[in-house]
Amino acid sequence: MDSAFTERNVNEGFSGGEKKRHEILQMELLKPKMAVLDETDSGLDVDALRVVAEGVNRIKGENSMGVLLITHYTRILNYIKPDFVHVFVAGKIAEQGGPELADRLESEGYDRYVNA
Repeated sequence: MDSAFTERNVNEGFSGGEKKRHEILQMELLKPKMAVLDETDSGLDVDALRVVAEGVNRIKGENSMGVLLITHYTRILNYIKPDFVHVFVAGKIAEQGGPELADRLESEGYDRYVNA
């Protein structure tokens, strides 16, 4: 990480991609048992998404860290493979499954849950 960042407050003046990379750095340093990544793919271009996903996968593998990844899109799942997929509607789990559920959501959308 660029040493100029040591002079800034946390996330001050960072772009969206820099904030996400900073979150990965924090996870590497703090080594949490569990990480909640809420829409971590939001606003990232393909290159930044790949860098963030590689960081998550590396930390997850090295530290056996649990990851709760919240997303509306499957793009990040090309890089971070889920063990489980849950669909929440009105604060409750409406359906759960494996990675194939994410693939189905990508092709069919969420209408079946919204209009139920």
